[in-house]
Amino acid sequence: MKRAAGIAVLGALLLAGGSTAWLAGVCAAAPLPPTPALSVEVRDREGRLLRPFALADGRWRLKAETRDIDRRFRDMLVAYEDKRFWEHGGVDPLALLRAAGQVLLHGRIVSGGSTLTMQVARLLEPREGSGFAAKLGAKFSEMRRALELEARLSKSEILALYLTLAPYGGNIEGVRAASLAWFGKEPRRLSLAEAALLVALPQAPEARRPDRQPARAARARDTVLARLSEAGLFGAAEVEFAGRAPVPAGRLALPMFAAHAAENARRQQPAAQVHELAIDASAQARLEALAGERVRELGKGVSLALVMVDNASGEVLARVSGADPLDTERAGAVDLTRAIRSPGSTLKPFIYGLAFEDGVAHPETLIEDRPARFGAYRPRNFDRDYQGTVSVRQALQLSLNVPAVVLLQAVGPQRLASRLGQSGFALKLPPGEVPGLAVGLGGVGMSLDALAGLYAGIANGGTANGLRDRLDDAGSGPDGARQLMSPVAAAYLGQSLAGTPAPRNERAGRIAFKTGTSFGYRDAWAVGFDGRRTVAVWVGRPDGQPVPGMIGREAAAPILFEAFARLVSRPAPFAPAPREAVDVKNAQLPPPLRHFGRAPGQGSGEEGPKIAFPPEGASLEREGDEPLVLKVSGGTGKLTVFVDGVPGGQPAGAATWFWRPAGAGFVRLTVMDAAGSTDSVTLRIRGAADPDGAAQPGRLSGR
Repeated sequence: MKRAAGIAVLGALLLAGGSTAWLAGVCAAAPLPPTPALSVEVRDREGRLLRPFALADGRWRLKAETRDIDRRFRDMLVAYEDKRFWEHGGVDPLALLRAAGQVLLHGRIVSGGSTLTMQVARLLEPREGSGFAAKLGAKFSEMRRALELEARLSKSEILALYLTLAPYGGNIEGVRAASLAWFGKEPRRLSLAEAALLVALPQAPEARRPDRQPARAARARDTVLARLSEAGLFGAAEVEFAGRAPVPAGRLALPMFAAHAAENARRQQPAAQVHELAIDASAQARLEALAGERVRELGKGVSLALVMVDNASGEVLARVSGADPLDTERAGAVDLTRAIRSPGSTLKPFIYGLAFEDGVAHPETLIEDRPARFGAYRPRNFDRDYQGTVSVRQALQLSLNVPAVVLLQAVGPQRLASRLGQSGFALKLPPGEVPGLAVGLGGVGMSLDALAGLYAGIANGGTANGLRDRLDDAGSGPDGARQLMSPVAAAYLGQSLAGTPAPRNERAGRIAFKTGTSFGYRDAWAVGFDGRRTVAVWVGRPDGQPVPGMIGREAAAPILFEAFARLVSRPAPFAPAPREAVDVKNAQLPPPLRHFGRAPGQGSGEEGPKIAFPPEGASLEREGDEPLVLKVSGGTGKLTVFVDGVPGGQPAGAATWFWRPAGAGFVRLTVMDAAGSTDSVTLRIRGAADPDGAAQPGRLSGR
């Protein structure tokens, strides 16, 4: 008897030792688990899902991290599916024995013995076969693979794989895709009823689909609630309340915000699994809703687009093209935020900005709005009427054409085009053409997002940033900030545009804005900014056909004001004007600035002033505090010198002016005579602290 008992003990020890050795061998030789294919995700600046892309076979499978999943759901899942999950090594012998006993007792499978780890093994490497032997072989394979997974992965990693791969009906896999499809939200916060349904669905995903089998889905959910209530996870009152909740009546579409931006991001980096955009999902959703409402009022074939840009960084916070990317009638597949169109009068502020910068005009300078001819070119105002003598501020606010062309002739269309190009937003001209006076009234190409970037530069004190669509790639757009205009010129523009008459039923002064209408009523524009953000709106037909009577003030401006109203309760205040800005009435301006020149054809015949020294593009070395000299010849009456648009003084006898630059860098000097004629040069000032002549902050970085 003792001998038999000893043999039994020895056999048990040998079996245990052999099993231990086999397990050790299995674990030591465990291969890395395969990496499952995942849906590509496009996320916003806060990590919120903007748009996922289905796998090649049409399945939706979003990566799940346990930290991002409702904790109560995780606890319910483990308690219902594998209550010893955190203790066993991949296979739970007690669960297997319980399942086998139930089969012997009831003649059928009552509960499975598979652990969550074994289920992950089956999901990673599904095995086919319907016979008993095939099923038994598959079960042993799952057990071995579960042991290997436990040897390679942590419990949290295994649970995350289950949460990513579990089937939830149709082409939905993983708890994130399921929560979005059935409840329209990420599974960070789930109700008790929602969590119980998500626990129940993977056991029979097709038989319990809420949209096809709502009664079965409800019974399965209630079974989970009852069993976990018995286990003490929650009380009877909670179960009763959760049981009254309806199951989802239908499946919801997965998020599809910023569809064109998401497509573009994927084209830029096709190998990336996750794309992080600068877009703000909340702002994007609000502007998409606005576009969806307004586009139905615009008429057949007419669409719209909106872009919102952060003034300080150039980050694109929202990009809306049309109301529906699937709308073929309105060319929904075309990204209208990047389409090149005629900008109408929206480029006029930059003409005025250069005039302010050069010191040839001030917002209170008077200018003539009368019929004028520039060679063969004869601009007319939109309403074919003329206002006579107005201030420059009024001319901009009323979008008068003749004053804009007069100022453009003074600053030069080529210089305007060069400045906009140097700031990172080049005008689009036909091959071989050079900028002419018609550029100021929209005779050129520009995209909506580029226009938003330019206006953000005005709002940012004259410094324009390259537009940045991505957060995960600093090189996704033009790098670095570039000087668009002087801070004083930008302040004058902001103050003037803030006084533009608002559309009907809107309050003026809340935002600074400008509207525009292209030739033939093909494009209606409105661009506005507050102290933090810029919004640009375009309305028109994607095919370029005219829409009779469509103008920016009536078609686009109301959408612009509604966009700001939906985004913020109160627009951000504008930055204070720099101390160099001159806030005076017309009578207090220097005489040359009180009235801009004379109408074309009415000149005095006197030769205007010329800067004899230094020459255009000169590089001057400054030693210590020694002043630099400016020599001027010609001109009528008293001369006034402007340094970067700010009055600097009047030359003494023989038209010589001594001046001390504020520092090293680029500077633009302008001299104006009593008749309003001007001449300008751009210089580079070098000092001992700047031997290489690098431009300093606040100075022009190019000519």
